[in-house]
Amino acid sequence: MKLCSACLLGVKCRYDGGSSRNEKIIRLLEKEVLIPVCPEQLGGLPTPREPVELREGRAITKSGRDVTENFVRGAEQVLELAKLFGIEEAIMKQGSPSCGCGRIYDGTFSGKTIRGHGITAALLLENGIKVFSEEEV
Repeated sequence: MKLCSACLLGVKCRYDGGSSRNEKIIRLLEKEVLIPVCPEQLGGLPTPREPVELREGRAITKSGRDVTENFVRGAEQVLELAKLFGIEEAIMKQGSPSCGCGRIYDGTFSGKTIRGHGITAALLLENGIKVFSEEEV
């Protein structure tokens, strides 16, 4: 059993109201239980919502609003689910300011990426949960 970014399973929870459905992840459901999570929704943000990138550890919308509190609350909720279910691994959406593991957008809304983790991925890693992206499955 693993946690999985809900958007990878086809749930329309991305900032733009769409999904990031990934057929490789969908096929994994034949062998494994994947618990869908969307930290941004769990943190109280609507769908659709304004794009967010991380800047100096803060979650900032494209218009400059700080939504870090929502991101942290969502990350804490995901960690709580992981603990409740005894989860040891999570498949998270690469590039996301919540779920990105290894690469995230650079905070300039220019499409450039940098090394780093999203807020939820970082919290899971800090708590001993292995996090990898859909690209690593």
